[in-house]
Amino acid sequence: MKIQRALFGGALAALAAAVISVTIHGQTPAAPAGFITGVVQGAKGPEAGVWVIAETKDLPTNFIKIVVTDDQGRFMVPELPSATYSVFVRGYGLADSERQQMKPGTAPVTLKVNPAKTPQEAAKIYPGDYWLSMLEPPAVSEFPGTGPQGNGLGPNMQSQNHWVNSLKSDCNFCHQLGNQLTRSVDHVLKAKPELKTHAEAWEWRLGTGVRGNSMYGVINNQGQGRSLKVYADWTERIAKGEVPSAIPPRPTGIERNLVLTLWDVGDDHSFMHDLVSTDKNRPTVNASGAIYAVSAGHGSLVVLNPSANSTDEIEIPTRAPRASVPSRFPKPNRPSLWWGEEHLWANPPYNPADPHNPMLDSKGRVWLTSKIRPNANASWCYDTNNKFAAWFPLRNSGRQASFYDPRTKQFVLIDTCYATHHLQFDNDANETVYFNELSGPIVGWIDSKVYDETKDEQKAVGWCGQVVDTNGDGRITAPPWNQITARGESLLYAGDTTGGGAPGAAGARGTASAGPDPKLDTMVSFSLYGVIPSPVDNSVWGVAERYPGYLVRVDRGNNPPQSCITEIYKVPEPGFDPRGVDIDLNGVVWTALAASSHMASFDRRKCKAITGPRKVDGSECPEGWTLYQTTGPKLKGTNIPADFHYYNWVDQHNILGLGANKPIATGSNSDSLLVLDPQTRQWTTLRVPYPLGFYSRGLDGRIDDPKAGWKGRALYANYGTHFVWHIEGGKGTKGKVVKFQVRPDPLAR
Repeated sequence: MKIQRALFGGALAALAAAVISVTIHGQTPAAPAGFITGVVQGAKGPEAGVWVIAETKDLPTNFIKIVVTDDQGRFMVPELPSATYSVFVRGYGLADSERQQMKPGTAPVTLKVNPAKTPQEAAKIYPGDYWLSMLEPPAVSEFPGTGPQGNGLGPNMQSQNHWVNSLKSDCNFCHQLGNQLTRSVDHVLKAKPELKTHAEAWEWRLGTGVRGNSMYGVINNQGQGRSLKVYADWTERIAKGEVPSAIPPRPTGIERNLVLTLWDVGDDHSFMHDLVSTDKNRPTVNASGAIYAVSAGHGSLVVLNPSANSTDEIEIPTRAPRASVPSRFPKPNRPSLWWGEEHLWANPPYNPADPHNPMLDSKGRVWLTSKIRPNANASWCYDTNNKFAAWFPLRNSGRQASFYDPRTKQFVLIDTCYATHHLQFDNDANETVYFNELSGPIVGWIDSKVYDETKDEQKAVGWCGQVVDTNGDGRITAPPWNQITARGESLLYAGDTTGGGAPGAAGARGTASAGPDPKLDTMVSFSLYGVIPSPVDNSVWGVAERYPGYLVRVDRGNNPPQSCITEIYKVPEPGFDPRGVDIDLNGVVWTALAASSHMASFDRRKCKAITGPRKVDGSECPEGWTLYQTTGPKLKGTNIPADFHYYNWVDQHNILGLGANKPIATGSNSDSLLVLDPQTRQWTTLRVPYPLGFYSRGLDGRIDDPKAGWKGRALYANYGTHFVWHIEGGKGTKGKVVKFQVRPDPLAR
């Protein structure tokens, strides 16, 4: 990697020198073939730090390229396929310019823009978090909630932070907050004229469409009485003309070197969860190849060919007949304002495979978490002759695994006893792929080498539960164990002698106990949202969103499940809601605290020596944590930023060019990716200004050519909202894959 970084640095220096040689005396370089160049001119002179956007529908899929002007208003849009482009300027403080039709390779152009006429016109293009910052949560003094006959807040709402956690983790979970549709109820009042107030409109909208059941559950948990007043107050003030008090800054410094490329993928109701471009541990795998995204609602693998600017969609098969495989998406509670009674993403007519997360292995195969059968497990998942089932018997799993081989164009389906959610490859010789359960305590894996050699899923699949060494003997002994359930109840787990379910689940043999037995180890039940294997040891890390949030470390040892041992670390104040998880090459774990808007690191090497019994409450090693607050406006009356960070990723291999091991959070409310420099604690905002509503659930990075400088490297993310009709353009808009590149300066070729 030192050689690669040296080559990359040399290439950047050469490119920078070349650009300087043609941009002296303030002249814009002539546009070579495939480029559009020029200057943006405002009412008072050149406009620095604004976006120039070129869009065409002439290619097989809609194509957009975006760059930022330099300090003299100059721009260079690079590497444009031959087509006619609609070009316009967008910038904070400005009205969007008129679109002009252009072709690459023409003479430099001057694009003229005017200032926005009103604060309302200027604010139209502000990111969602600026609008959301106008929302005022219930005051600290109103908590804890006392129910509908009291203060109108739900009894489960223990603090203001807890309410904000619900707002972001439960609502932001599906879509951006603060975009044009969520900050207005005009469309609801127009469709339902019998509704007379904003509070009534909010009550109605929260029960509509494919996620109506979930949204209505959230407002009931928050407390309808008080919380509907919060939402109604927000949209009423906006309807009367109030705008955010903070103005977003224009891109500066490195942010002006950003080049964005966007392609349309899917259709107008695709729910694209995530994408992948390469092998995380070998970032040159699949160089210049396809980008693979999963369409959870359609049960398909979406394939983008960035060289041909084309896209395809491949249905993922199921092992059982589709009609027998249940969908997790309920029918609308109330008719959708866009889709009526249509049962989006259910089967039929849609495929129930429900892929969630793709990853590539070293062979370029696309591994997926996907549903291949009904929920009931095969007997080997709870047969005590299976060593994993003997300790952790599993009766049901809601999603399993598969992989797609681009060379054969075939899918291979693999049954798992545990429910799969996210997956990540280890850097071991066998390319073990790890999975977490979203609603259970299991960390599972598939040994891909064993599977390739035997084609036997029972030999390749393994799993561990979460058992903490609370008797302090340095190992985990067989059941019985103390058991702390997901609800915090203390039980005695004596093993599944009746052939029941998973630990902590209905059917497992648990008996009430007066308190934990200090002579026994303790089984805990943290549902994990994500999982990441460590590159430096035999451990796997996961994040649990149980408020305020926990890191869970499971060490497989050399003879799982007997050797599996778990450690728990609680997120410290003022942070809460870890969602993403990744790890750097030194073994430092990074997690985006979605709702409190921090990036947090945990370095286990900083922990003081721990001897004797381990704790299950997560209170050990507070010294291992460091919290980094993200930037942006804060929710009214609070110290909590309005941004939301669905997930995070660590640029282990310096793909972006900003340094190895840089942690990156998704700015899911701020149309951006956020890059942290831990040494300076400074953030670089990589904003996607068009179409508004960029909401990413994750990202990936690939090196196509280590010798090609910035042009040979890129990050990729996608619009991962449940509701693509929330994106600028409205119903009919498609989801998009976004390519991020950082060049040495805004005019680099």
